[in-house]
Amino acid sequence: MRLLYFTDTHIRGTSPRGRIDDFFDSMKQKLTEIIQIAEENKVHYVLHGGDVFDRPNLSPSVVREFAQLFREFSVPVFAIAGNHDIYGHNPATVDRTMLGLLEAFGILTLIKRNDCTVLTDGTYRVQLTGQPFHYDLDKRNIADDYAVTNQTKADYCIHMVHGMLVEKALPEGVPHTMVSSLLEMESDADILLTGHYHAGFRMQHKNNKYIINPGSIARLSNQQAEIKRIPQVVLIELDKEIRIRFQKLASASRGEDIFDRSFQEEAQYRQEKWAQFAQEVSAAGIYQGIQVEEIIEEIAKIDVLDSAVKREALKRIGEVQEMEGEKES
Repeated sequence: MRLLYFTDTHIRGTSPRGRIDDFFDSMKQKLTEIIQIAEENKVHYVLHGGDVFDRPNLSPSVVREFAQLFREFSVPVFAIAGNHDIYGHNPATVDRTMLGLLEAFGILTLIKRNDCTVLTDGTYRVQLTGQPFHYDLDKRNIADDYAVTNQTKADYCIHMVHGMLVEKALPEGVPHTMVSSLLEMESDADILLTGHYHAGFRMQHKNNKYIINPGSIARLSNQQAEIKRIPQVVLIELDKEIRIRFQKLASASRGEDIFDRSFQEEAQYRQEKWAQFAQEVSAAGIYQGIQVEEIIEEIAKIDVLDSAVKREALKRIGEVQEMEGEKES
């Protein structure tokens, strides 16, 4: 059996800030190439790891264009919902979204929690399960989201999760799961396919178990790692053994050609200043007991941050306070 996997297309009608190309057209070219790769490799099924769309309520005109492209896959397409596909990090809302609309029209099949689908090529049987994004993902017992049992006595089990699975620990407060912890976890999943973490990571392999995140098809940020990264898909072949192959997209332009360099430099400068500002706030014990806005004003006076960074800090604080106010009202 042959399958093709890709993830995080983040389909949208506008270009992300800092990109100088036409993101809409670029994504159409990439999806067209993925369809061709599926045809050339005679795959039996196509899998998508979530964040098909960049918003759950995307413009119908944009969805129409890509719905027509998805129809060009000559084999069934299975997907899970990512955090951008649903409202409020609640997978139960998917039926009210554009991704749910694609399923309603039979363009793809959504794998929801507790769904257990059997795929076959006439010889081998594969159990396909999935965990769409939800609020507690990477915050609760990892086995609840990442482990599965072979309920169908299939030859292989594939599990898709739209979770923040990473090789290196992220900063405190950012929910994530370490790949190393899953390699030691009891699960019947022969292949664990993940997305959400756009950078992806090297394929992990232990005791004939595979953990794979090829990275996002979309490049939305101007981080250096994203500029250097070329989007890719994964080709999976299953018979008496598992064979995995990554294929980079020829239609994906070089990062240097699609991102505005001046925007990159400005963003890097602001990020450095913001980090410096955060360190100063943490170290400024003399400011304890006064309003956070006053802390910003006081630090600004000693020229730690420029006015633009100060405005951004106050804006972020205002947004948080506004949300807190709505909760209390």
